[in-house]
Amino acid sequence: MKTTFVTLIALFAFISLHSQDAAEILRRVDANLSSENRVFESEMTIHGKRSSRTITSKSYAEGNSRSFTEYLSPASEKGTKMLKLEKQLWIYSPSTDRTIQISGHMLRQSVMGSDLSYEDMMDDRRLTEIYHAVVKGQAGMDGRGVWILELTAKTADVAYQRQLMWVDRERYVPLKQELYAKGGKLLKSMELKDVVQVQGRWFPTTMIYKDMLKQGKGTEFRITNIKFDQKIPDYIFSKASLKQ
Repeated sequence: MKTTFVTLIALFAFISLHSQDAAEILRRVDANLSSENRVFESEMTIHGKRSSRTITSKSYAEGNSRSFTEYLSPASEKGTKMLKLEKQLWIYSPSTDRTIQISGHMLRQSVMGSDLSYEDMMDDRRLTEIYHAVVKGQAGMDGRGVWILELTAKTADVAYQRQLMWVDRERYVPLKQELYAKGGKLLKSMELKDVVQVQGRWFPTTMIYKDMLKQGKGTEFRITNIKFDQKIPDYIFSKASLKQ
């Protein structure tokens, strides 16, 4: 009986220690990936079954509450704009000169035929706010030592109830993520590459998304320029800016 009690104490201590370690790892990941605001330019290359196409854009984001994106090329997408205010999303199309609101099940739709959904682009909350984390093990990836974290949702309003995340042990950035449905089905995978240091933080500038429910070779999202903690005028985050 005494041996069993001591074993249980040791087991609980082990679980508590690893949960604490996982929470600290996730906190440091958030410190790298999250910011008060950011301004960035990007190229999104969508690899279809037969051909690929690249869309460029410039985006402004303020925490998790406000963001604005203007698409710059190709000509067919130029002038399209997206505005997020809290949990609301509007898209302006210059070809029709109309603004529509995206909500409900429509948020799960693909953004311009890519492997990203509007839901993916909407949720920029800190991981520590929405997931519990546990260290499942360690491994090597692309010559880097990584922790393997299992993340389980602690709120109902998340797109992915569970994640597996491979986190660089030195730089505290994810190098790979697998996103699962509540029933356990793998929905999407992500590879994160080209990690650079920007304003004192480590940040992956290339993300390769693969929607496991779609055909095609995935979508490569590459950040070509990024600045954190910039002064962004309030008018950027207004519905009037959609038609300017």
